Amino acid sequence: MQQARDHGGGIDAALARWGGARGEWIDLSTGINPEPYPVGDVPGAAWTALPDAGAQARLIAAARAFWDVPEELEIVAAPGASAIIAALPGLWPVGRVDVPGPTYNEHEAAFRACGWEIGAGGEARVIVHPNNPDGRLWSAEELSAPRMVIDESFCDVTPGRSLVGEAGPGRVVLKSFGKFWGLAGLRLGFAIGAPDEMARLRARLGPWAVSGPALEIGARALEDRAWAEATRKRLAADAARLDGLMAAHGALVGGTDLFRLYEVADAAAFQDRLGRAQILSRIFPYSDRWVRLGLPEREGWARLEAAL
Repeated sequence: MQQARDHGGGIDAALARWGGARGEWIDLSTGINPEPYPVGDVPGAAWTALPDAGAQARLIAAARAFWDVPEELEIVAAPGASAIIAALPGLWPVGRVDVPGPTYNEHEAAFRACGWEIGAGGEARVIVHPNNPDGRLWSAEELSAPRMVIDESFCDVTPGRSLVGEAGPGRVVLKSFGKFWGLAGLRLGFAIGAPDEMARLRARLGPWAVSGPALEIGARALEDRAWAEATRKRLAADAARLDGLMAAHGALVGGTDLFRLYEVADAAAFQDRLGRAQILSRIFPYSDRWVRLGLPEREGWARLEAAL
């Protein structure tokens, strides 16, 4: 049986290890906005009818406007960025792919599953921009392979650094809806690229890839620029607040306004201390000193401060 890859989340495992009731836990192990976009009422037809072309067109138009996607590029919506990550390696002939790490581990796994060799100097390259977990931002000059995957799942907090304008033949930009809008359970993601490659990706995803409720809520959220601007300001303030709380406990390594990465004396011990207070953090199998913390919701700040 294939071993599950290391990810954030996992309250069930935390309950088994540290106890407590599910409702008592604060999950800081992900980079998901803790104050999500207000969903509001969803029309009944979004639940009962097959998703129609009009709803799909509205979502794509909203995505094009929000991310300022050039008209010559196509946008494909999918049931989460993870579905796109799994499908992308099959769009191109098998070869070697460079996945600079440490980074989000699903990219390497997806290419391996399609028979690609992992290593530098190959036909393809994957960059996570900003990188997870250290927040590294890449430049257009670093798009150095004939085929590029540019994962901008966390880039909506820094829209001015987006590389969407660099998308085109052999260059696909990914966008995640769940992180910035805080609706990871909706399962919605986007790929931006050249029309022929996006047509092949759309065929791999199959018909009705995005649910009716996701089409409606996604379009509504992408059209709400005021909420996005206010959210960026709040997230920046909260990230600075978290840095202040952690100043006495660890050194800031990097991150984004949705998650912060710190170096502490003993990552496992630090995670255990928070876990005993029913606060879940993220540590990594490749570092015994790195701890990643997401942002708590408003009611969680006092508990986090007390646990620290």
